[in-house]
Amino acid sequence: MRMGEFKHLVLVKFKEGVLVEEIFKGLEKLVSEVDFVKSVEWGQDTESMEMLTQGFTHAISLTFCNKEDFTSYLTHPRHLEFAGTFTAALEKILLLDFPVNMVKAAA
Repeated sequence: MRMGEFKHLVLVKFKEGVLVEEIFKGLEKLVSEVDFVKSVEWGQDTESMEMLTQGFTHAISLTFCNKEDFTSYLTHPRHLEFAGTFTAALEKILLLDFPVNMVKAAA
């Protein structure tokens, strides 16, 4: 098991009428300008039974090299700017921030 990386997992439901593509363009711009972010992944749920999603429609996962990078990201001016726009577009949000425990099968 390898540790070290840190995840910022965000589950959201956007407000009706929000241009989701524009939000994700803003996210792409943000992570391209903030070196603390190692990678970002996102997607829209298409397979889960509606009763299990609790209304959340999209997932975003940001990966950082360590908790210190995550902490620096939280106070970065570009993140704070994006967070205001992002939060205004949301009907609901769930956040989980955690150190990664990675297990990889032997090759």
